[in-house]
Amino acid sequence: MQKTTTMPKASPAARPLDGVRVVEFAGIGPVPFCGMLLADMGADVVRIDRPGTGGDPKSDLQGRGKRSIALDLKSEQGVETALALMARSELLMEGFRPGVMERLGLGPDIALAANPALVYGRMTGWGQDGPMAHQAGHDINYIAITGALGAMGPADQPPPPPLNLLGDYGGGSLYLALGLLAGLTHARTSGQGQVIDAAIVDGTISLMTPIHWLKQSGMWQNERQTNLLDGAAHFYATYTCADGKYISVGAIEPQFYNLLCDKLNLSKEIRDAQYDRGKWPVFKAKIAGIFAAHPQTHWTQLFAGTDACVAPVEDMFSATEHPHIKARNSFVEPDGILQPAPAPRFSETPGHIGGPPPQIDGDRQAILADWKI
Repeated sequence: MQKTTTMPKASPAARPLDGVRVVEFAGIGPVPFCGMLLADMGADVVRIDRPGTGGDPKSDLQGRGKRSIALDLKSEQGVETALALMARSELLMEGFRPGVMERLGLGPDIALAANPALVYGRMTGWGQDGPMAHQAGHDINYIAITGALGAMGPADQPPPPPLNLLGDYGGGSLYLALGLLAGLTHARTSGQGQVIDAAIVDGTISLMTPIHWLKQSGMWQNERQTNLLDGAAHFYATYTCADGKYISVGAIEPQFYNLLCDKLNLSKEIRDAQYDRGKWPVFKAKIAGIFAAHPQTHWTQLFAGTDACVAPVEDMFSATEHPHIKARNSFVEPDGILQPAPAPRFSETPGHIGGPPPQIDGDRQAILADWKI
């Protein structure tokens, strides 16, 4: 493993969500990531796990800073303990299919009756209603029906999955976190809790708002690889270098584009016809040949410190060694486990990793005592 910055000791300063109690029903994907974000900001995230589950907690990066209690939700005692935790929490998040929590006796009607100020977050792919609400699905399916997946990738190939970042975590976790915190603000001023229906399809469509703006403005065509931001433009694309590595170019604004042209010694025709879409394929082929003549390090050094909007394409390992990433301590290594640092950054209440991922049910007694159950 490459050497990275060691995680600094936790600051004694208060974190933004110190004192906020959160119940997280264990799952995969968006819910645990959302819980990690809240825990990094200081929330006391109590994860309800299933008995007998879990492997090596060190690999559970999304569990960092949380506490665990294992409950059999098919037993009366397990349900009673879960309800007691819900009655003492401010936020709740679950990622089951619609109706599962109700069948367990843990649905929002029961929870809000016992705790009227509770913000009850429900994370699903399709949403709580609609003809597909009860179907199985994954990130690629959710972003497929929103128009987002269909706008990506080469025109002559099937659309490639953008990992599962766009749907699960962009349209899912982040919108769930936003909904929970907005609901928390409302509940603290009004005493009224509510249910947050965080659907990945809704969040993904929301993320597509800027692209819909381009379409409505006549600046976006409904065909892949014909637009400004989808790889068609020669000044917004990635190129292969002589060593097989890649370089990214994002010189959209004229002043940045002129710098790109200067550094690459591009012709007056290319310089003067930046937005002539008909010439983009020819220009792109020309620039591809230029970048292919030298290794990535050559281009990184050539463009260093300029506003030409050129940067090397790093992989998940080399990214940890990029000078800018290292300078910002964007990766940390608590207990020897390499992982992304908490984000975003707060000037007065800095977030930090509150502790390692928990052992399943390892915090039962402390949780019951702290929450007075």
